[in-house]
Amino acid sequence: MQKVKIPITLDPTRAAQKRATFDGIVPLVTLTRLTDSLVSSEGDVDVVVNCGTDEQGLVFIEARARCQVQVKCERCSEHMSLELNTSFAYTPIRSDKDSAHDDIPERYEVVEKNEHGEVNLRQLVEDELILALPLFPMHDEGSCDPTKVQMSWGVIEPEPEKPNPFAILQELKKK
Repeated sequence: MQKVKIPITLDPTRAAQKRATFDGIVPLVTLTRLTDSLVSSEGDVDVVVNCGTDEQGLVFIEARARCQVQVKCERCSEHMSLELNTSFAYTPIRSDKDSAHDDIPERYEVVEKNEHGEVNLRQLVEDELILALPLFPMHDEGSCDPTKVQMSWGVIEPEPEKPNPFAILQELKKK
């Protein structure tokens, strides 16, 4: 089965009425905020999106995103491959002033619709992948090349003794 590109924006209400499902890809090169943290922007993100209405009548967007990315190891500065795998569920609202905001179950994150009643699906996927990216990606401890690891060993010299700035006050107090 050929993978198709996921739409950039989506009308969640219409998609929920149709119980729409999208199974496709998002090119990594289009996710510029994510690729700023990567070594390479080659490849695609596999995305599966399901839209529907739950028991409370809330419209929801559930999705799974998975991709293989190249990052720099913070320990040895070599490139490493990392698999990002995330799943998420959102319910769209009109604005923060929505009265039903307090009744939304914890399993959903809230996303605001734009002025056309749509949600930027590509931005949601990018946000979730950024959250799935580790702050300090590193190889396993034994996997890094010991010659590349930037560590220094030795004794730390004690700091030279500095004069106490209050010594002058001590002298004045004695007078």
